[in-house]
Amino acid sequence: YAKNLDTGKDFGIRSDEQVRTASTIKLPIMTEVFRQVAQGKVSWDDEIILTKEKKQGGSGILFELSDNTKIDLRTAVNLMIVVSDNTATNLVLDKIGADNVNNFLDTLGLNQTRSLRKIGGGGDSKANSDPRLRLFGIGVSSPRNMVKLLEMLENGQIVSKEASTEMLNILKRQQYKDGIGRNLPDTVPSASKSGALDRLRSDVGIIYTRRGRIAMAITVDDMPEVQYVP
Repeated sequence: YAKNLDTGKDFGIRSDEQVRTASTIKLPIMTEVFRQVAQGKVSWDDEIILTKEKKQGGSGILFELSDNTKIDLRTAVNLMIVVSDNTATNLVLDKIGADNVNNFLDTLGLNQTRSLRKIGGGGDSKANSDPRLRLFGIGVSSPRNMVKLLEMLENGQIVSKEASTEMLNILKRQQYKDGIGRNLPDTVPSASKSGALDRLRSDVGIIYTRRGRIAMAITVDDMPEVQYVP
């Protein structure tokens, strides 16, 4: 699903169908962190200790750091988005709770999107008790839901205008550009979050073109070959 946020024109193919999110669920998770910070429930300076038991393989760098390394919540959130760090994601979910992510999504009208569990297992949300949703892995969403979330961010409607801007700036620093951003010239900014599984590729983001700000969410699943290449 894609929508030009300046003209309102949109285009979709199966845009309301729920899909596996892979790491794109880290975007909704980030929004709940900002909400809890704004409400004073957590602080960006809150200390998190990286123990051996909490390390999770896959994308990211925290897995490589020494056991009992101390980081703060802001660092964990930045790593969760900028390098899609799986360990950071689990640490963040331990801090804020997957059910709180989903409750916030309900208030935004994004009821097709759910954080289901931590990466590698554990930390199950109430939504993960649904046998149908459990099949989606760590998260579920729809292309239209993701674009709506992006549009609300761009309009400054998530938590606050300042928080929305800061979240978009984090998305702009995201380093995985093999999807919707891979052919963009340096003069065309993008704010995005990608996700990948063996047979799935997903990317959601806003491309700031001269013809308008285009928010899009694309998921390809059931790929016939497992190849982690652009």
